Amino acid sequence: MADLERKAEPAPPAAGASVSEVMKYRLATAAGKQKYKLRQQTVEPVFGIIKSVMGFRWFLLRGLAKVKLEWALVCAAYNLKRLHRLAGLKLAGAG
Repeated sequence: MADLERKAEPAPPAAGASVSEVMKYRLATAAGKQKYKLRQQTVEPVFGIIKSVMGFRWFLLRGLAKVKLEWALVCAAYNLKRLHRLAGLKLAGAG
């Protein structure tokens, strides 16, 4: 019920506020809530698919350069899988 009540915009943080305070303020504003809600339909499902469907739960390599390479390979695999699926849908719809 509290979500249905109209609330005033929070006061902006002070000039020397910490990063976490600034982020807390951004998420408390109406525009910030709307923007953050977009993550549910844009970014978060991708991570869920990579974790559950592709089974990538942790990095096997150590070191920042190796982890970046491993993540790039995981992302490439996800994108190729997605492209394959989308191309298959277009071909099936064309015929």
